[in-house]
Amino acid sequence: MRILVMAAAVWLTIQPVRAQQTIKKTSGNPVFPGWYADPEGAVFNGKYWIYPTTSDLYEKQVYFDAFSSPDLVHWTKHAAVLDTARVLWADKAMWAPAVVEKDSRYYFFFSANDVHPGEVGGIGVAVGNTPAGPFTDYLKKPLIDTIINGAQPIDQFVFRDKDGTYYMYYGGWQHCNIVRLKADFTGILPMADGTLYKEVTPEGYVEGPFLFVRNNRYYFMWSEGGWGRPDYKVAYAIADNPFGPFKRIGVVLQQDTTVATSAGHHSVIQVPGKDEWYIVYHRRPLGDKGRDHRETCIEKMQFDAQGHILPVKLTREGVAPVQAGKVTGR
Repeated sequence: MRILVMAAAVWLTIQPVRAQQTIKKTSGNPVFPGWYADPEGAVFNGKYWIYPTTSDLYEKQVYFDAFSSPDLVHWTKHAAVLDTARVLWADKAMWAPAVVEKDSRYYFFFSANDVHPGEVGGIGVAVGNTPAGPFTDYLKKPLIDTIINGAQPIDQFVFRDKDGTYYMYYGGWQHCNIVRLKADFTGILPMADGTLYKEVTPEGYVEGPFLFVRNNRYYFMWSEGGWGRPDYKVAYAIADNPFGPFKRIGVVLQQDTTVATSAGHHSVIQVPGKDEWYIVYHRRPLGDKGRDHRETCIEKMQFDAQGHILPVKLTREGVAPVQAGKVTGR
């Protein structure tokens, strides 16, 4: 009898522990705690990664955290993978990362200083040996630091085309440029027509460019409206090549007054080897008036029979688990 009582006591003791270890069924939104914006999604070495902006006053936006997950649901934080202590020309307003893997190294493109004409700042590049860094300044100066075609050098996205050429889309102030990157990411090269900077601004563009390829069609996406306003949203176009022209088709993502507001500045993750897509973006909690209170969220992104992107529904549940596999992306 004593043995049975003891066994029952042990069983009752371990039940709360088991309850605490319950596996999450969905990611929930936001997908991780804290104020984070402008998320860049990627897949490296069988894991999903999100590299967001630390959402705070510009003077406090001096470091980047990263987050990794095997399944889009359970996320691990990697603190301060890059900061101004390792980028001597940057002193504030570090935002909108874009990270790519090339030849077993990881290149972390970022904006710094909210640069205006005559100021030091713009788009920089850092490098690391793992997706979690630590990343160090690669060029010791900005890659692009001047205003070309009216585009402030911010919000860069790096894209590898089918022929192996790397292009970078960037630009604030309602203008977007494309440039061709050198193979070692130390500068830019002329394009086929001899130009260094080609403007590809679509109707409604404000900031946050992103491009992906599906079924040999180039999907160009961007943010419209004001990043602090309810009208912030994501629109898109489709073209046959990375230069466009990009004719606006419609809105993909926008606020839902029952869920969240100011949904925008996104990226897209493809599950390796599958026609399965997710949009990662930031939004603001309902009723929260904090200037920098932005959260990183994720939703499934789907297409109709013609290849158009269906409007994305904002949720609090987020997405179900999906394994990343072993194929490296971005």
